[in-house]
Amino acid sequence: MIAFFKYLKGYVKIKVWGFSPERFMNLCSNKNILLWDIRKDGDVYYMSISLQGFYKLRPIVRKTGTKAVILQRCGLPFLVPKVLSRKIFVIGFLACIVFWMWSARYIWDIDLTGNYSITENIFTDFLEEQGIHVGMDKEELDIGGLEKAIRQEFNIVTWTSVKLAGTKLEIVIKENEKPDIVKEEETYQCSDLVAEFDGIVESMIVRSGVPKVKIGEEVAMGDVLVAGSVPVFNEDATIRKYQYARADADIYIRHSAPVEEMLPYDYEQKVYTGREKKKHFIQLGEKQYALNMREITYPYYDTVTDKKQLMLLKGLSVPISFGEFTYREYMKEERTYTLEEAESLLKEQYAKFLRGLEEKGVQIIEKNVRIDTSGSMWILRGELQVIEKAGQEVEVPVEQAEETPVQEPQEGME
Repeated sequence: MIAFFKYLKGYVKIKVWGFSPERFMNLCSNKNILLWDIRKDGDVYYMSISLQGFYKLRPIVRKTGTKAVILQRCGLPFLVPKVLSRKIFVIGFLACIVFWMWSARYIWDIDLTGNYSITENIFTDFLEEQGIHVGMDKEELDIGGLEKAIRQEFNIVTWTSVKLAGTKLEIVIKENEKPDIVKEEETYQCSDLVAEFDGIVESMIVRSGVPKVKIGEEVAMGDVLVAGSVPVFNEDATIRKYQYARADADIYIRHSAPVEEMLPYDYEQKVYTGREKKKHFIQLGEKQYALNMREITYPYYDTVTDKKQLMLLKGLSVPISFGEFTYREYMKEERTYTLEEAESLLKEQYAKFLRGLEEKGVQIIEKNVRIDTSGSMWILRGELQVIEKAGQEVEVPVEQAEETPVQEPQEGME
């Protein structure tokens, strides 16, 4: 802290030599002139002294027969005149401060993380609809309102966080792996569960309604599995009336599911030649300017973009980006899949198809597939024996509800 105040007031480093340097230092002490960093080199003394003290040295130097020479000027009083003498530097420095203060009022970068199903283009369009864009004033941003709008617009988003970090708007979202499907409120009083495919009932647990089939019974697509009309019996076992409800049950049906994956004989493969060209660019806001105008004469090429945003200070982004485009030439070659390649690719597609069934809760109990050729295609086809949850809810008007003798509810699970 003492050194800081010395720098603010200014001081000089001097060299003292002559008849009696020791007496010189004693007189300085008597007159309360502070000397520090004193160092002796032969008959010469080196030391530091404040500006006020240096102006008082003339009579002491005459009296002691010594000489004092300034070696170095230090401190703010010497720095300011040098800076002020360089007008362009001062103007540029002040302009930078004004620019930083002005830039800090706006949002110059929007960063989205946590999105997997929602593409950045879709999210950018949504932000534009909400009036959120690069270059907007921070005061116009309603963080709470934006978080609420994100959750309302995207049902798959279960959590969101929006915050400002300098001039960057950071948006973090979390998506639900299995989004809930929002159904419209049902207003009807009675519904049945019907089969979506042919098969054999493997297990059934009925929570609401009356079962119309038994475990082990064969059913066809469209058959009623559980009826929503529940009979109320008299003492003589005759039906007195019906109560109507929405049928609800867990019913699993074993059935066969066809499989077909196709792959063309021929395909085009990119063969890179090793030649490439680069174009540098600078982007101001939304406008992009190329720094070199060379034409790309390659018949086929891929474009790789490497862009970096200018950041003056940590958290202070500015609407200036720079980077380069890399154009990599390639040629197209017509090739034909070999039997081994076709089998590998078809099996990969087939494995992906099976994973999709398993993610839906379908139990696969038997597989029977083969690879054939047909025309210009490789085809993997066959059938799977699966156990799948069934029961599509179908509205039934009360006046048309089925009024037939029913069986006792049966429960079972594989």
